[in-house]
Amino acid sequence: MESAAILRTLREKRNLTQEQLAEKVLVTRQAVSRWETGETQPNTETLKLLSREFGVSINTLLGSPRTLFCQCCGMPLQEDAWISREPDGTLNEDYCQWCYANGRFVYPTRDSLLDFLVTHMPNPEALPEDELRRRLDQQLSQLKHWKEC
Repeated sequence: MESAAILRTLREKRNLTQEQLAEKVLVTRQAVSRWETGETQPNTETLKLLSREFGVSINTLLGSPRTLFCQCCGMPLQEDAWISREPDGTLNEDYCQWCYANGRFVYPTRDSLLDFLVTHMPNPEALPEDELRRRLDQQLSQLKHWKEC
């Protein structure tokens, strides 16, 4: 679905007029109309306001143009409900809700996350624990969170 249709659907589900939505995100009714016809798109700051207003990710507002992955554990974030939130309620599209909660990382070290993954992830190849751990560690080392630590 294109972002124009997504915005209109979200607005209508909330029973908001274009004017009411415009007031909430500090734009004109005409701007909302242009978004919903596909003539223009909201700017970055307005997308943040819309994300907060509707409780969906910016990625969803844009029609899910990219697949999001948790930058801590690598899990695909296929649903907005899986995306973490900041303490103020805004979505943080970099992390899943299980790795980042209330503004804090759940796993303080890569080893603590590895301990969890080794015991909870499927192991269809029946790899020995040390080999599974090594492979998972290799994957984690490519993610933003662990590159920055």
